[in-house]
Amino acid sequence: MARINKNYDKLAAGYLFPEIARRTKAFLDTNAGTEVLRLGIGDTTEPIVPAVLEGLHQGTDSLGKVESYSGYGPSEGVGPLRQALAREYGDLGVNLSPEEFFVSDGAKSDSANIQGIFSDDCIVAVQDPAYPVYVDSNVISGRTGAASDSGYDGLVYMPCTEENGFFPALPEGKVDLIYLCSPNNPTGAVATKEQLKSFVDYAVENQAIIFFDSAYASFITDPKLPRSIYEVEGAEQCAIEFNSFSKTAGFTGVRLAWTIVPKACRAEDAEPGKLHSLWTRRQNTFFNGASNIVQAGGMAALSTEGKAQTGEQVSFYLENARIINKGLQELGITTYGGGNAPYVWLKTPDGLSSWDFFDKLLGECRVVGTPGSGFGPAGEGFFRLSAFGHRENVEAAVSSMKDNLMI
Repeated sequence: MARINKNYDKLAAGYLFPEIARRTKAFLDTNAGTEVLRLGIGDTTEPIVPAVLEGLHQGTDSLGKVESYSGYGPSEGVGPLRQALAREYGDLGVNLSPEEFFVSDGAKSDSANIQGIFSDDCIVAVQDPAYPVYVDSNVISGRTGAASDSGYDGLVYMPCTEENGFFPALPEGKVDLIYLCSPNNPTGAVATKEQLKSFVDYAVENQAIIFFDSAYASFITDPKLPRSIYEVEGAEQCAIEFNSFSKTAGFTGVRLAWTIVPKACRAEDAEPGKLHSLWTRRQNTFFNGASNIVQAGGMAALSTEGKAQTGEQVSFYLENARIINKGLQELGITTYGGGNAPYVWLKTPDGLSSWDFFDKLLGECRVVGTPGSGFGPAGEGFFRLSAFGHRENVEAAVSSMKDNLMI
C-alpha cells in the first residue's frame, strides 16, 4: 500500500506567498475595479538587460546549427561558466577552483536539496525570521516535530531582533547545520566579517556546516561588508554557499544559480573532499544540468558589459528601496534594511500584528506587502516591503501610504 510523507502534514497553515495571493484576491473580489500596488513577493520587474539578452539569443541560435548544437551538458555546469564564477570570487580575494562551483536552476531548490547529503538526525539552526524554504524543507525531511506558536519542535531558532541588529547570537549548545542569509531576506540586514567569523569559528569548533545564502550579495554597496562567507578565514572548511542570477540579472523566471562546495569542507564523520564528492554524486543522479541557453545568458551576465548593465539595474532597485524607506520614515514608521538590500523591514505601527497590518495596508492603501510572522516567530510585529517594482508603482504605493494610512 502506497503511503504519503506525513511530514507534509506538519507544515503550518498555507505557504506564505499563496496566502498573500488568497487574501489579495478576496479583496479584489469585493472591490471590483480596484488596482492594488504590489510590494510583496521579491520578484524582479525590469526587463533583462541587452547584453544578457544577446547572450541568451546566441545560446538559442547555437542549437540550430549542427556544428554548435549541444545536448546534455555536465550536471555540474559548463566549464566556461564555472571558470567565470571562480574569477568573480577571485576579484573578492577568494581563491576557489571552478570544480567547486555547481551550476543549477535555483538557489532555493539547492538550499533544500543540500540536506539530502546529510544525516536525517542532524540538528538544524535557522535565523529567525528566515526565508520559508529553510524551515519548511527541513520539516518535510523529517528533522522537526510539530509546529507551535514558538515554531517547530526540534528546530533551533536564532532570533534576529532590533536589539541584536537583526543578526543572531551563536546557538546555545551544539547544532549540526546552520542557515545564514546575508543580505538577509526578509530583514535586509547585512552581516559584517566579524559577525560571520564568530559563526565560522563556532562551526569549526563544533564540526558543523553553515549553509550561507548570498543571493542578494550584488546589492551590497558598502565595501566593508562581505559578499561571500569565503571572505572570512576558515570558512572553506565549514561553509556551503548558495547564490543566484535571479535578482542580479532578472533571472527569476529564467532560472540559473550556483552552489559552492569547497573540497576543504568537511563533516563530523567525513574527511575533506567527501561533501564535494557527495554533492557531485547527488547532482549527477538527480539533475541533468541547467539549460544550455540559460548558461549562455549567465556567461553574458558575467561579461564586462553584462556586469555594467546589471549593476545599473541593481542600483535602480536600491533607489526604489530608498524611496520606500524615506516615505515610511516620514510617516513616523521605524524601518530597517534597504541600504544594502532590496528589502525594507518595518516595525508595524501601534503594536499591530503582522497580518493585521497586511489587511490594514491593503484595505486603506491598496498596497500588498509581506507579513513578518510568515518568516518565523521573531518576525511577528514586523512587515517586509520589496523594492522590486516599476518606479511609478513604487512611487504610487509610497504616495498612497502617505495619504491614506491611518496611524
